[in-house]
Amino acid sequence: MAGHGTDGHPHGADRLCDAGDRVYSRAVRRGRLPRRDAERVPCLLELALLHPDPDDMDWLVPTAPQEVMTRLLRGMYDEVSASQRRVGSAVTAFEWYAGLGRQVHAPPVAAEGPAIRVLDGLARIQAAMDEATQACTTEVLTVQPGGIRREAELSEGLHRATALRGRGVRMRDLYTHVARHGHGLLSYLELMGDAVEARTLDEVIERLILFDRTVAFIPANSERTMALELRHPGLVEYLGTVFERLWRLALPLTAPLPDTGIEGISHREQSIAALLAEGHQDAVIAERLGISVRTCRAHIARLSETLGAASRTQLGVRIAQTGLDGPRGPSVTLPGRGSPNGR
Repeated sequence: MAGHGTDGHPHGADRLCDAGDRVYSRAVRRGRLPRRDAERVPCLLELALLHPDPDDMDWLVPTAPQEVMTRLLRGMYDEVSASQRRVGSAVTAFEWYAGLGRQVHAPPVAAEGPAIRVLDGLARIQAAMDEATQACTTEVLTVQPGGIRREAELSEGLHRATALRGRGVRMRDLYTHVARHGHGLLSYLELMGDAVEARTLDEVIERLILFDRTVAFIPANSERTMALELRHPGLVEYLGTVFERLWRLALPLTAPLPDTGIEGISHREQSIAALLAEGHQDAVIAERLGISVRTCRAHIARLSETLGAASRTQLGVRIAQTGLDGPRGPSVTLPGRGSPNGR
């Protein structure tokens, strides 16, 4: 809260510029304001005094003055030993925010922040997750879609995972089966030891990180440059239940994938066949399984060859005939082949 990187607004929340003072005060009085009204005061967004309205991204809502006061107090405790001179200005700022808070009858805000908060930008997302990591004492649950995890992604969160491990926090991660082929993930799990348990599924939900069953983070746009910080007990409990049900269905990373019962067809190709039978396009199947479209089409070509299908229509018929469009039953014999061998 103390600094700001924009040359025109080199200040913190304890000493707003005149323009920021006017816009923030107006936002508090009215409850929200159009995003365009804050274009000339980027300091308010970077200082988290304004944030996107979860119901309408074209509007901004203010952080309650009471919460701003709490943040300033927390920052002051951290810095007072090194910067005694800041105490005076901080006290003045508290009085200003307190006076502003008395001008409106806003609903009380919990000490930990609003039930749903939009985090706009990677820096704010990382800062919020670092704060949640520092407060976490029991467990972290994560869902990581997208196939093989890049080493850069794993390294990005390594400092948080190491800090959690040092405090004895238990971590459970869900990945797609494709992630098993990533050397970076295997190295990461080896480094973390017993602190992290990983399981995999054919496909998982969108990214989810849940700390101590009290705060969860999910993406707010497809580019993942925005996120939702969720603290509503009902929402967090629901996401925790979803995770636990997926966890029970998933396979430990060290366990082999189940046999398809059909010679020449891998577990991944069985998953692709089931999604083809549901009518999904190649790009959708690839995204859900965490593979590239090119890899997906290569598997589809092998499926066609193995099942003796000359067209997509015929492939659909063969998939239904062999039962690949549903739960696997006993081993079957493909057209023109003998009894299959187990794989």
